[in-house]
Amino acid sequence: PLINMIAASDPGILLDTLLDPQVRGVIWLSLYAAIIATIVGLVLGVPLAYLLARTEFPGKKLLEGLIDVPIVIPHTAAGIALLFVFGRNFWAGKAFHLIGIDFVDSTAGIVIAMLFVSIPFLIDSAKEGFKKVDVRLEKVSRTLGASPWQAFFRISLPLAWRSILAGSIMMWARGISEFGAVIILAYHPMIASTLIFERFESYGLSYSQPVAVLLIIICLFVFIGLRTIVYRGEKA
Repeated sequence: PLINMIAASDPGILLDTLLDPQVRGVIWLSLYAAIIATIVGLVLGVPLAYLLARTEFPGKKLLEGLIDVPIVIPHTAAGIALLFVFGRNFWAGKAFHLIGIDFVDSTAGIVIAMLFVSIPFLIDSAKEGFKKVDVRLEKVSRTLGASPWQAFFRISLPLAWRSILAGSIMMWARGISEFGAVIILAYHPMIASTLIFERFESYGLSYSQPVAVLLIIICLFVFIGLRTIVYRGEKA
């Protein structure tokens, strides 16, 4: 279906669509928000993945299940759940509002929605990467005087980087395609998926198709490029 849609597109219409300031703006915002969500996901998700890979504790299975919940629930439901936490009348929304951050109809809301629905891909991939690292290497590093943090940054993280990068790519790709949670929490400013939906609802397929094709092409090139980096790293 994707190849058929791209092949059926008129190059002239695609060029006109690409030159549309609104289209360029929403595509850029989609890319930017997904990148920010992925960076935040790395900061929060990698330490959690390492903890899950290396330690046993009561409730671990429950925590692993909760991490994967955003993958299986309808994302409109995820958006409602986020609204009940980050909405203007709820505790987190009020707390962040005091420092000038609002999540409803804002870029911050787009980022938090993308983060919530896509971070499981990063955590699960990073966790599997850390499991493949021989724990004896960390123990040897510790016996040679390295602190736990030094062992993590010098041994575990470098050996698990391919899995972390692969998970980051999947998180970014999932984030940029998010629609349901974003439209509930932050309909505006629009991202590409929201604009595609609005143009389809207002003007039909012919007006929404070029935007969809452009987003697919851009994401495809970025995705292939990043996967190539991972593949070359595995071959090295």
